[in-house]
Amino acid sequence: MRSEPGLPYRSGPMAFFLTWTTYGSWLPGDERGWSDAGGVMREPSHRLAHHAARTMRDARVDLCQRTRGIVDAAVREHCRFRGWQLHAVNCRQTHVHVVVSAGDRSPGEVLRSLKAWCSRELSRHVGRRPQWWTRDGSRRLLYDTQAVVDVVAYVLECQDKPRK
Repeated sequence: MRSEPGLPYRSGPMAFFLTWTTYGSWLPGDERGWSDAGGVMREPSHRLAHHAARTMRDARVDLCQRTRGIVDAAVREHCRFRGWQLHAVNCRQTHVHVVVSAGDRSPGEVLRSLKAWCSRELSRHVGRRPQWWTRDGSRRLLYDTQAVVDVVAYVLECQDKPRK
């Protein structure tokens, strides 16, 4: 594993870049491509997307300004409670980005913990529902300061820019 020059040897990542989506906002077969249960990106499939939409157990979740604020506050409070260093959070209408350093915790553990905390707070403030989020989420490992700086800039500054 890598370490920053002049800093002690690091045996793992410096931070995690976590992203998770709201329930129903990115279904299997989606036209943007989609990730299967093993995390492999798959090609769009109109038939599969149609089937996934028909078999949803609840309505799609789109977060409004109020619910986005609840999620933002929940992420910040949970990181404070756990003693994790939060580098950035950006809650969008259909997804959440978090850049966090969490000591010896695994990215999967941090992702599950943040999603559960956010679900609990949303249910407490808005009302219970079967599912707020899609299963799992994206977990990128960041091994050096420049990677953290670049991803924080992406999370905080590039979300509203049009894609090329």
